[in-house]
Amino acid sequence: MAVTDPVADMLTRIRNAAKARFVSVDVPGSRLKVEMARILKEEGFIKNYKFLKDGKQGILRVYLKYGPGQVPAVQRLERISKPGRRVYVKGSEIRPVMNGLGISILSTSRGVMSDRQARKENLGGEWLCVVC
Repeated sequence: MAVTDPVADMLTRIRNAAKARFVSVDVPGSRLKVEMARILKEEGFIKNYKFLKDGKQGILRVYLKYGPGQVPAVQRLERISKPGRRVYVKGSEIRPVMNGLGISILSTSRGVMSDRQARKENLGGEWLCVVC
């Protein structure tokens, strides 16, 4: 069966793998997903990621991060903009998530970036997800 929302599928796979305490999770690859994984790594929510070529679209392997007592670094992973209802924000309307403890990921005209970077550059765009 075809996946209608690949980004939501990626977020759900990461969320489920973190709850099951997996070391890594494999996701069908795309450039958008690689950029989202890059942001998650830069912000400290995952250990690492690797793009593996498989002759088709590729596989994105995400290595999950845990704190003391095997507590997942990702507590909340929520899709905001969906295929049936796109959500756009202006650069001046972007608010910090949990007073800066979490991040929002946005797709802007200058690429995929976190809410901090978008506020710094005063760029708006499609609000993809929230990570805490």
